[in-house]
Amino acid sequence: MNTQVDQQQKVLDFIDSPQDLRSLDPAELEILAHELRETIISTVAETGGHLAPSLGVVELTMALHYVFNTPSDKLVWDVGHQAYAHKLLTGRKDRFHTLRRHKGLSGFPKRGESIYDPVETGHSSTSISYSLGMAVAKKLRQEQGKTIAVIGDGSMTAGMAFEALSHAGDLDKDLVVILNDNEMSISPNVGAFSSFLSQRMTGKTIRRLRDHIEERLMSLSSVGENLLSLLRKSEESLKVFLTPGILFEALKFKYVGPIPGHDLDSLIATLTNVRDHNHGPVLVHVITTKGKGYAPAEKNPGAYHGVGPFDIATGKGKSSSPGRPSYTKVFGNTLCTLARRDPRITAITAAMPGGTGLQPFSCEFPDRFFDVGIAEQHAITFAAGLALEGMRPFFAVYSSFMQRSLDQLIHDVCLPNLPVTIALDRSGVVGADGPTHHGVFDLSFLPFIPNLTMMAPKDENELQHMLYTASLHEGPVVLRYPRGTGEGIPLDQELTALAHGRGELLREGSDLLLLPVGNRVYPALTAANELAGLGIQAAVVNPRFIKPLDEELISSWAEQTGRVITIEDNAIQGGFGATVLQMLNQRGISLPLATLGYPDHFIEQGPQEVLWQEAGIDPAGIIRAALKMIQA
Repeated sequence: MNTQVDQQQKVLDFIDSPQDLRSLDPAELEILAHELRETIISTVAETGGHLAPSLGVVELTMALHYVFNTPSDKLVWDVGHQAYAHKLLTGRKDRFHTLRRHKGLSGFPKRGESIYDPVETGHSSTSISYSLGMAVAKKLRQEQGKTIAVIGDGSMTAGMAFEALSHAGDLDKDLVVILNDNEMSISPNVGAFSSFLSQRMTGKTIRRLRDHIEERLMSLSSVGENLLSLLRKSEESLKVFLTPGILFEALKFKYVGPIPGHDLDSLIATLTNVRDHNHGPVLVHVITTKGKGYAPAEKNPGAYHGVGPFDIATGKGKSSSPGRPSYTKVFGNTLCTLARRDPRITAITAAMPGGTGLQPFSCEFPDRFFDVGIAEQHAITFAAGLALEGMRPFFAVYSSFMQRSLDQLIHDVCLPNLPVTIALDRSGVVGADGPTHHGVFDLSFLPFIPNLTMMAPKDENELQHMLYTASLHEGPVVLRYPRGTGEGIPLDQELTALAHGRGELLREGSDLLLLPVGNRVYPALTAANELAGLGIQAAVVNPRFIKPLDEELISSWAEQTGRVITIEDNAIQGGFGATVLQMLNQRGISLPLATLGYPDHFIEQGPQEVLWQEAGIDPAGIIRAALKMIQA
């Protein structure tokens, strides 16, 4: 296609599907790459999102859709935070302005959104497993088509990726794995595999080495010509041996690369050859620049991995909450304070030192800071090993990522009753990242574990006291706290250990008991004050400890008021309310009890305030539940 469009139109305006992309000539493809970047930058500047990852794969995305017959060929993005160009090319450009907004486009691939999204993604290192399963299913069903997994070098630090590679090599199916190598995941990559990739030799380096050898051999007699012929025949083997290809070849993959990830001609030619290869799994090693096309993101890709709305000209964020530190920041600062006092304290992250607030700790205590890469399971058992030898490890991790480590927590930490603290950041709904990142299950899948203590602070001041309490406890602790800023409560200068398993009565009342968890305490207090204006006196208890519950305090006020409402930023199924109901039942206390939280379905993206309102766990929702109970 030669668009012959006027200056007011863009090539992107004519792209409604990959079929349209395949009709473009080389010059139009280059223009389209520029337009895709402009659209991504301008949109993310308004909505926030994963900017640098998506900018880094624009040409790769175009080449994949140009060469492969999507959606018949299945394209699986690992994590999915790099899929914005993919969305724009697959019929979603008219809705792209709704990216990550409430009831808008997801920030990640989503099956219900497009036939070009074969899987739901949001967590790392799943793409090869997904793709291998799909490739095997195609074979069993005697269907045509390729499956292509696009995985970043950061995601390759996870054991699951290598489990899938090993299985794929053993099965010898037609699978294509694209290794997007930008030397960066969210933070700089760590681990031996990352070091191995960084030692790669580019095609240019190989050519220089070959040219040098050719010059020397040509100066020799016929022996030199024979050796030169042999060299040319074995050039590909030499390249594989001198690059990370030796690792993938050992896993029975045909290794191709490394190739430049922003050269469309090279990408299209290489992927065409790979597409026509029908003899087992292939890995294509592509070198890209994270943040490509936006200078601030290229200069500091980690800072622009995931961003809020920002000013394009300066790169600076538009929104902030001055004067109110985030829970994450309070956690990081408090842990540094504790580490200055106690040399046993160590900190662990799974590739997210910035996101979990551990960057200051890593600078001040480099010998006691450990980034294990995207390996949450290993992080837990590694922490257990530290604890076995007398250390006090703190593992900071997002609630939704902690889901991967349940077995290790049960078997390796709680069974031997080790003093490991899990700092569970982003508990509750997190906003625009949506269902793959909401931490709305930890109150359901953690409290059942023996030996585990679990706490949730009502504000940032209580958080620092709970951290101190955890540092002194002789057993495993989970400390859950939400995303975002605190309540604006001044921080005490002296840290105080909380009485184990004891809650606090915040407000007396005679008509019902409100039992809010963590960040729902202040909304419950607001509701109680408004109910008082309606003549209803609600007692409010801050449990502090989800496990062990303060059974005496809760039971006493439940019996005094005769009605109980639990409020949690968590799923209702198996959550805090269910725990309270079970406790009251075991104590022979039968009374009306309502549980407020999230219903039995996945919660979509949206501002936290909107999601709290929809779930009825904001002050207005609590008041409605209280009036309904009183009037029943």
